[in-house]
Amino acid sequence: MPKSVILDHFDHALLQAVQRDNQTPARLLAEQVGLSESAVLRRLRRLRREGVITADVAVVHPAVLGRPLCIHVLVSLEREGAAQLDAFIRTLRARPEVREAWYVTGEADFLLHLQLADMAEYDAFTRAVFHEEPNVRAFRTVIAMRQVVG
Repeated sequence: MPKSVILDHFDHALLQAVQRDNQTPARLLAEQVGLSESAVLRRLRRLRREGVITADVAVVHPAVLGRPLCIHVLVSLEREGAAQLDAFIRTLRARPEVREAWYVTGEADFLLHLQLADMAEYDAFTRAVFHEEPNVRAFRTVIAMRQVVG
């Protein structure tokens, strides 16, 4: 997490623009936010250096990669000691099906976003990650029918 960083309205405008499309040329960003191209490039370098921009990525449609099934899972653990949490997090990080994972508050301990080829792959995942793990108390599955925002 970045240390306390002061952002002005130009920084906020740039961040909004690059979150929509990080391939937008600096010339167009400059026109959108009212700065020179060189000022935009300097600000973007600073935002990356200070950890405000954490990654420049390409979002690839999961179906193209053979993983059209999007599943969200709420996972509850038996114990939440540091060792148990770290072990479960290591397991999640080692699984390619796990696209994102959050340690959360409320009725569950983790919220997972999985991308899978099919239900058979999800069945194998649940057996390996949930059923074989004695610290997993319960999990609830939500299957996405289609993405409507994002």
